[in-house]
Amino acid sequence: MTTVVTGSSGLLGTALVSALRADGHEVRRLVRRAPAGPDESFWDPEGDVLDPGALEGADAVVHLAGAGIGERRWSEAYKRKLVNSRLSGTRTLATALARAEGGPRVLLSSSAIGFYGDTGDRAVDESAPAGTGFLADLVRGWEDATEPAGEAGVRVTLLRTGMVLSGRGGALARMLPIFKMGAGAVLGSGRQYVSWISLPDWVDAVRFLLAHGLAGPVNLTAPEPVTNAEYTAALAKALRRPTMPLPAPRLALRLALGEFAEEALLAGQRVLPRRLLDAGHRFAHPTIGEALAAVL
Repeated sequence: MTTVVTGSSGLLGTALVSALRADGHEVRRLVRRAPAGPDESFWDPEGDVLDPGALEGADAVVHLAGAGIGERRWSEAYKRKLVNSRLSGTRTLATALARAEGGPRVLLSSSAIGFYGDTGDRAVDESAPAGTGFLADLVRGWEDATEPAGEAGVRVTLLRTGMVLSGRGGALARMLPIFKMGAGAVLGSGRQYVSWISLPDWVDAVRFLLAHGLAGPVNLTAPEPVTNAEYTAALAKALRRPTMPLPAPRLALRLALGEFAEEALLAGQRVLPRRLLDAGHRFAHPTIGEALAAVL
């Protein structure tokens, strides 16, 4: 298989490209700088620039590009960047796929479980409707931007990803220094659910979806979400470090991190990977303890 990948220099893209090449597949990378080799092609996602030749003869596209949700406080300017980096790039790619003759007929497009909003302790799968809030609106628009490809007959799979666990990047890597100092703490009430997936399981799920005909939304989360209190305890146990005796107050988190704290840290999402499980996919790390042991 020949696969075109955007966002290939990020945490997920780096791991996926390495795995696909190890499997013997050809990988072409779309990059926003001058190409450094024959396996790279330039694109400007927000400027609607993509060389059609980059897609010729390819079988599939995995689209992972977009500004990081948790990289900084959500100012109005950064929220616009989050929206533009996702909608513009996805629309550029979907339109190019719709026009490409003899190009890829499969698009795996990055998405997020933020689609569901705050689900409390209610378990949801792919049949659940969209929630409310900035993240839910962002993800809904992000997914809608793939429509040109779907309308042209491309199989579009929406990768609704939860928190990806890796010691090399992402949310877990940012937490590690705090927990290693023994300063980790439950956030707010600690009752909010965290839907997570180990990085190796995320890569395996994408490889599975490239080979199988699932279209539409697919939740990339482990089958056993946990509460924030359970996650905090599991991480402290994995690192053999104590945690703070008192939780981090909701008000303090809101003052420090603004809207991001309310929607991404204090909101609960109990999301199940129903479609992956029904299709026969199996997880190497189904529990939080197994996942943390593997990635740390």
